Amino acid sequence: MIHETFVASDPKSAYDQAVKKYGESVTLVSAKQIKYEDGQLRCEVAIAVPKDLFMEKSFGGASVVSSDSSSEEELLAELGALKKQLALMKEDMLGTQEKSTAQKVKDLFISKGIAQTWLDDILLSLFKSDILEDAKLLVSYLLEEIDETLRVEEERLDEPKIMMLVGPTGVGKTTTIAKLAARYAFLMDKPYKVALLNLDSYKVGAYEQLANYADIMQIEHVTVENVDAFQEALETLHEYDVILVDTAGMSPYDTHKFIKTVEFVQLEIPRKLEVNLVLSATVKYEDMDDIYNNFSFLNLNSLIITKFDETKHFGTLLNFMLLYKKPMSYFSVGQEVPDDLVVASKEYLLEKFIGDLDEA
Repeated sequence: MIHETFVASDPKSAYDQAVKKYGESVTLVSAKQIKYEDGQLRCEVAIAVPKDLFMEKSFGGASVVSSDSSSEEELLAELGALKKQLALMKEDMLGTQEKSTAQKVKDLFISKGIAQTWLDDILLSLFKSDILEDAKLLVSYLLEEIDETLRVEEERLDEPKIMMLVGPTGVGKTTTIAKLAARYAFLMDKPYKVALLNLDSYKVGAYEQLANYADIMQIEHVTVENVDAFQEALETLHEYDVILVDTAGMSPYDTHKFIKTVEFVQLEIPRKLEVNLVLSATVKYEDMDDIYNNFSFLNLNSLIITKFDETKHFGTLLNFMLLYKKPMSYFSVGQEVPDDLVVASKEYLLEKFIGDLDEA
């Protein structure tokens, strides 16, 4: 048997090349994704065919004369490698050729922010499936895979807890805390006893902003500047159901503030501490990546996504959630306190993304 490799932008297109040349009786050896020297990812499909069939289809039945079988095999291997390079050149030269259905759908999702690597993994799992021929079915399948991958943190208040919100400057932590406080104190099936604790001594007016929210809602508000004061405040507030902690906004690269925040997180306290990273839906992927990787040292429990009202494009956010698989807990969808806060759901995020796809 002779092995021959076919190259295309997706596995089905490469396999179709093999079938077109040798018919349906080809034997699949492997299908894999390769990153070429030009930086592009392509799919290579290797098939096995009888030597006689290979000679007939490749050279019109001409015999290859050689002194021994090993030399013949080497020559055939060289010919196979040459044909592979020719196939690659053909693909590059025919860039204007009609794309396969799978490639069109893939390009659409990539244009909306979904990573090519994630898409290629899914498409490879559909190798030789009829789904790849139907754009609507393929889009539905990809959306189902996204739905399966996304994770959501359920809202639970069955035991006293501390919720600490961390994140970069300007992401909306203080406003989000006010929304959470109003939700827990007034909008749940029963009123919970809520306190606000402020660690943000860096931002000018941070104390006044949170204190103003606390005054409006008639909620206890305490500010602290060090770990000892933090522990004392927690002991004073031990009867409260939920303690919401506002922290200083910081750059992902601000080592000093990170070290100080870690001291608070690692403190031994008698109740559960949940650390929630607040992330804006408008941030580009590279910045999301840096933010998450740096704040992950705080042992994050979930993500709270803000500024849903400031963008119509959610592919980058969705891609981030797919790759890191961290649960989402709340979405901030506007500026109004407390109305513009919703419990995170896959359906809500997917509806936003589908709307963006439909526009495309």
